[in-house]
Amino acid sequence: MSECGPGVFVTGTDTGVGKSVAAAWLARRLNACYWKPVQSGLEDETDSMLVARLAAIGADRIWPETHRLHAPLSPHESARLDGVEIGLADFVWSESGGRPVVVEGAGGVMVPLNGRDRMIDLMVRLALPVVVVARTALGTINHTLLTLEALRARRLEVAGVILSGLPNRVNREAIMGFGGVALLAEIPWLDPLTPDVLAAVSPWPGEGWEALGRRMAG
Repeated sequence: MSECGPGVFVTGTDTGVGKSVAAAWLARRLNACYWKPVQSGLEDETDSMLVARLAAIGADRIWPETHRLHAPLSPHESARLDGVEIGLADFVWSESGGRPVVVEGAGGVMVPLNGRDRMIDLMVRLALPVVVVARTALGTINHTLLTLEALRARRLEVAGVILSGLPNRVNREAIMGFGGVALLAEIPWLDPLTPDVLAAVSPWPGEGWEALGRRMAG
């Protein structure tokens, strides 16, 4: 965990919303390293493996997971099955001027890590600006606004939102307007999902992406 540069924490409104794809896009765009603090599920391609492949970055830019849990379940349950106790003290962040780092959470902000702490408590501990990844489909307005409220209630900085799926102007404008948040990118369903196709996705024009780029550049 040496040579930490500026970091950003990627969370989602739910599981399966495209966090890892968004994290890979950010890692490539920001020329960053990647860290998945808690990985639940080891039978298939892990998120670290997926990001390395889609961002086309080497193993030297993929930090090892602090906890690798076997079952593809909520971290607290997967850890229980593995006989592991997850504690916030397990996760250490110290910025020292190195390459930027994209940190990806597990599930949404309220997902339990143990019997006390949730994913949002890890975000508070790391104190990084947060990028929220949300679907574009029906229901996303409610889920996204609730996530933004939870983050702000804990005084976490929201760097912006990445929308994943078929473009939906009405939902996009509602999230930006009611959420008072910048849009960083729209990542449509990509078929095939390859490094080159993902790299061709452009940031949403505006101050949000420019501000994040400046921050990650140190």
